Amino acid sequence: MTVAEELIPETPDESEEPIKQRKNGLYPGVSDELADNMKSGWADTELRDLEPIPQVAETAARRAALSARFPGERLVIPAGNLKTRSNDTEYAFRASVEYAYLTGNQTEDGVLVLEPQGEGHEATIYLLPRSDRENGEFWLDGQGELWVGRRHSLTEAGTLYGIPASDVRELAGALREATGPVRVVRGYDAGIEAALTDKVTAERDEELRVFLSEARLVKDDFEVGELQKAVDSTVRGFEDVVKVLDKAEATSERYIEGTFFLRARVEGNDVGYGTIAAAGPHACTLHWVRNDGAVRSGELLLLDAGVETHTYYTADVTRTLPINGRFSDLQRKIYDAVYEAQEAGIAAVKPGAKYRDFHDAAQRVLAEKLVEWGLVEGPVERVLELGLQRRWTLHGTGHMLGMDVHDCAAARVEAYVDGVLEPGMCLTVEPGLYFQADDLTVPEEYRGIGVRIEDDILVTEDGNRNLSAALPRRSDEVEAWMASLKG
Repeated sequence: MTVAEELIPETPDESEEPIKQRKNGLYPGVSDELADNMKSGWADTELRDLEPIPQVAETAARRAALSARFPGERLVIPAGNLKTRSNDTEYAFRASVEYAYLTGNQTEDGVLVLEPQGEGHEATIYLLPRSDRENGEFWLDGQGELWVGRRHSLTEAGTLYGIPASDVRELAGALREATGPVRVVRGYDAGIEAALTDKVTAERDEELRVFLSEARLVKDDFEVGELQKAVDSTVRGFEDVVKVLDKAEATSERYIEGTFFLRARVEGNDVGYGTIAAAGPHACTLHWVRNDGAVRSGELLLLDAGVETHTYYTADVTRTLPINGRFSDLQRKIYDAVYEAQEAGIAAVKPGAKYRDFHDAAQRVLAEKLVEWGLVEGPVERVLELGLQRRWTLHGTGHMLGMDVHDCAAARVEAYVDGVLEPGMCLTVEPGLYFQADDLTVPEEYRGIGVRIEDDILVTEDGNRNLSAALPRRSDEVEAWMASLKG
């Protein structure tokens, strides 16, 4: 018997637990008359003219590849559950990448099940149906329709995602009774994992997670289009920031963060990660997300930010900008060194190249500059062998990009860091130099200067394409761009 066949919804009975009410709510209860009144008088709102989501063919192909990799095994991929922020409020929900990648659906509590059938699998998406009007859930429950909005019916969901949809509330019980080999993506739904606790192993589940991570290394055409959308919105967000730098000087880095966030929410789903709006010496803190510092003329602003699209694909772009619109001589020298390193890194991105090549190319340039400036003793080969340049350039030069800002993180090392670049891969190239404010090994004038330049690079059949090329990078072009926006 398949899971789908086992999930025949039962009629609610009088033994069901009542919907919990807020302890200190102003209404102590519900009269029978009001309960009866709320059951009727509502129009039919079923949506009957829906079209499938744009990526329905791509998600089907992804599920087919997953099916081929694990024949004869039940595969369970949860979306995850709401997480409490405080008391009775929740964080905004973001479905697990694995689930969204395979379905296109983004609602909490969803679960994709691939049930072995013949030589392949039958997919079912398990979701919460529309909130119940008969038992009052739609207006009494905190997650009911009148409180948080309408859910799609199971029929609507089946049309949208091209997958038969069933009631998720019965899934855990069915999984407890199911037999045969099972794998689950862990870490998102404790209830589903508990139902499978005696049927799965950590090793087998990790193999599923790794496969789904490696499947995202090469992007399909839909994904490339979404990444370009994310980058294009991000470019506009950077322009927004430059136009209001005077207001940021009057307030703080928070003005910059808020300005970019507005663009992300208007044109996308959210920011793809916490915006780094690091002015002055804060630019030397690699993941500065407090964004509560002063913005001062004459210093640099390191802005690392990305818009996430409605389908979860994110940009990841960094520019280091002179707050007053002009680099000082020393700022320009450091900036131009990072730009030269980035140019070398981008040039190394091409099909057939080792993944590490772009990092090595950029690091060599930075090491050469540090030796040339007398900040570290050469020769350059010694500096690179011992990693001495890392005092001032701590991080790697890039990472895979996609539905996670650090995409494909669970992939095997031999498939990722020790792998070879292929057309369709998308990665960041982001060298940087950071001279900490308390670093006594460098001249005083260097201290507190941090520079990073980051672009999103798509590997193509004959080389690469800079998806974020619309944002100027060369120091003189940055100054001209800022002047045109402020003017």
